[in-house]
Amino acid sequence: MTRFRLLCGILVVLAALAGHGARAEPVDLELVLAVDCSGSIDMDEFALQIRGYAQALTHPSVLRAIQSGSVGAIAVTYVQWSGPFIQNPVVGWTVIKDEKSAAAFATAMTAAPRRIFGGGTSLSGAIDYAQTLFEGNGFEASRHTIDVSGDGINNSGRRPGDARDDAVRAGTTINGLPILTDFPTLDRYYEENVIGGPGAFVMPAKDFATFAQAILGKLIREVAEGAIAPRPSPRKRGSSETARIP
Repeated sequence: MTRFRLLCGILVVLAALAGHGARAEPVDLELVLAVDCSGSIDMDEFALQIRGYAQALTHPSVLRAIQSGSVGAIAVTYVQWSGPFIQNPVVGWTVIKDEKSAAAFATAMTAAPRRIFGGGTSLSGAIDYAQTLFEGNGFEASRHTIDVSGDGINNSGRRPGDARDDAVRAGTTINGLPILTDFPTLDRYYEENVIGGPGAFVMPAKDFATFAQAILGKLIREVAEGAIAPRPSPRKRGSSETARIP
């Protein structure tokens, strides 16, 4: 009987430890940064994208937005993408809550090599892949957001609107940062085929040189939802459920 009770006690302790280990860490937002690495993006343009993200993540306005949340922290991961089945997780899920953690993530982003150099442009593949990253990532937030940047329309894989709608049904918001260098109306394409979910919006960059400025405004809005600074006025759609591909 004594051994039985001892065994039961050990099992209870082990179960408690297992439950504690499985408990997700609370954050205000889980954010996937999905960066276009298709063949239309040369190395200089890729570097401008990454530098823009790194500068924005460490900007005082973004840090204030992060710290204004109820938890005061967000979880972020960085992914490179191109074709329907060509995606690469480059920097894993990381908590950003202050200058030190933001700088560490920004350093990891800029230090990581480009691992994808072509394979088409599949916005649907990027969305589908990004959506899988929320499950079992060790974090718990009321908001899941996919931040997609790119310079082209979907030219491979399934329709981006179908991927978007699946992600929105799962509770995810998709925001877009189209770079208008090759397609001057790419922002309209993103509005109709890519973005979706509560408060989804498009924040276009005129070219790669202005990418850093655009991503700064985009991150402030994504993190704080306009609580820190007045929202800029890019075109947006309130819900993706009505969006259709022409």
